[in-house]
Amino acid sequence: MTGSIQKSWVIDNTGSQLTIKEFLQKKQGFSRRLLTAMKKEGGKFLINERDRYITESLKLDDKLTVIFPDEAAGSIEATEMDLSIVYEDEDHLLLNKPAGQACLPGMNDRHYSLANGIQNYYNASGHPATVHIVTRLDKDTSGLVLVAKNRYAHALLSEAQKKNQIHRNYVAMITGEITPAIGTIQAPIARKQTSIIEREVNWEKGKKAITHYKIQSILSEASLLHIQLETGRTHQIRVHFSHLGHPLLGDDLYGGRTDVIQRQALHCRAIEWTHPFEHKKMRFECELPLDMAACIEKLN
Repeated sequence: MTGSIQKSWVIDNTGSQLTIKEFLQKKQGFSRRLLTAMKKEGGKFLINERDRYITESLKLDDKLTVIFPDEAAGSIEATEMDLSIVYEDEDHLLLNKPAGQACLPGMNDRHYSLANGIQNYYNASGHPATVHIVTRLDKDTSGLVLVAKNRYAHALLSEAQKKNQIHRNYVAMITGEITPAIGTIQAPIARKQTSIIEREVNWEKGKKAITHYKIQSILSEASLLHIQLETGRTHQIRVHFSHLGHPLLGDDLYGGRTDVIQRQALHCRAIEWTHPFEHKKMRFECELPLDMAACIEKLN
């Protein structure tokens, strides 16, 4: 059965004479994989409301509509939970994730990740898609998480992320006072050979990692920073500041003190991206969580 997720375009001069397949691949960012899935799973291609094969040619002012097949929910179980929804439209779901919750189910927790809650939310509203998280956060990092509500939006947003076109701003508390007050850390990161979790700066085997930071305020034996990532390596912020001798407060994995906060003091405060279909700038912010706000007050 065909799902209700669909997209339409009116063909202009740049699209006329192209086949449906050529138009979708060259003009609208469809991958070969997505087109193959559509053919296998019952997707439809309509020209002026009539079913057409993907090899059909388009003419000026034709209306092309693509109807996507329902997506199988996969292995993610639905779990009822309160989601903190910051923004939603037919293609995006933006959530404020609390610290202590994983984005995806793991070996030790199959039921209470953010994805389990999203799947339940979709099921309750009849949304025919599985969970596509675009910007993940570590379990103990709080803040904004961007989710694509269909696989086409996910493909376009993932491509934007690879091109550094999704910008995330973080607030972090580090040990001590870093110098200079405004700077950029460029140090490649790799998995630590002795751990399946831990990462490290590795100049020979690491992948490019760039972190921009600015001190917002000096606290008692700590600093409050604004941070923007240019790359998105696992644990990047935590590894970079630990490497410089300024581990995040609460980050016991990378040497941070745990007497003032019980998890790494890291929060994704703002996110900005371009809407993949409407081509307008999207920007959202959220407040600091209570534990970080209390920590700042304690150290001020």
